[in-house]
This record gives sequence, C-alpha cells and structure tokens, in this order.
Amino acid sequence: MRGHAQSVRNPRTEGQMEQRSKFSLTLDFLKPITAYVRTGYKTYANKQTAFNAAMSYIVKNAVSGAFPNYALDYSLALVSRGNLTQPLNANATMSAGKTTISWTDNSGQGDAQATDVAMPLAFNTDKGEAVFSTSAATRADQSAELTFPADWAGDTVEIYLGFISADGINVANSFYLGSHSVV
Repeated sequence: MRGHAQSVRNPRTEGQMEQRSKFSLTLDFLKPITAYVRTGYKTYANKQTAFNAAMSYIVKNAVSGAFPNYALDYSLALVSRGNLTQPLNANATMSAGKTTISWTDNSGQGDAQATDVAMPLAFNTDKGEAVFSTSAATRADQSAELTFPADWAGDTVEIYLGFISADGINVANSFYLGSHSVV
C-alpha cells in the first residue's frame, strides 16, 4: 500500500520571515568569504561547521534594524574568531588599486608570536565580492597588501585583519579596519 505524500507546511509566520531575512543578509556577506571563514572560525567548528558558527555569530551580533529593514553592521561582524592576541595599531591605507594593511608587531604579548600569519580581507559592499589572503605575511612583517580587481574602482570595501598561529591551532578575533573607497 502506498502512502500519500504529506503536504509541506510552511506557514511563513512573521518570526520565520524575520529570521530568514537575517539569514539571507548574513549569507550574502559570508558566501564570497567561505574559504576565509573556514580558517577564521575553525576553532568554533566543534558541533557545527565553521561557516555555520560564523553565520550564527553574525546573525546574533551584527544584524541590526527591524523587519524588513535589516542591515549588517560590518564593524560588529567577526570574520575570524578566537583567543589569539590581536595586533596593535592596525591600520589600512588605500592607494591605486590596492590597500596596505599595517600593524605593530606585539610578539610576546599574550600568546602573540612573530610567526603568526596575517589574514587580510576586503569585502566589496557594492558588488558582494571579496578579496583576501589566509597567508599574507607574518606578525613580524608588520604589513600586508591586497590588490583589488580593476572594476572595483570607486566601490566601497570593508576591511578586516585576522591572525592565525603558524601551526594553525589558534585564531585571533578579526580587527575591523573600516569602510574605504577603492581608488
């Protein structure tokens, strides 16, 4: 005897629509940086994937506003998360087609090591694209560069800097370096 297919119930309650709207906004941010997030949230990938850990954190901490007008507060979004000591005096400067990110080497402070690896990221809010590196330089190098695609000229980018230990075990909370226009 064959059973009848059960109807799919999806009442689309206001609560469901609110949550889906937050998820959609966060997903648009995270999809272009999936490979970065897999490294940046690896220490939180215990009972869930690194991507889902990032999704959960950002929905809870960086989405603001009221339904249906939610916005992502890029300054509150962590693209990497962990207990490794952050760099000091991190800064991003823009020049023709690239950004230079610099910091002060604070090796020896907390668990910071000269061999920790810098992970710069730039998210283009106009195009929903990103450029990043998960192995740009070491903490001792005190700077790293990201080159932008030519068609990004005039677009707005949100810039972040994360660090991971050389052995890949410890990750630092990302440092938000602000919103910048690509020149």
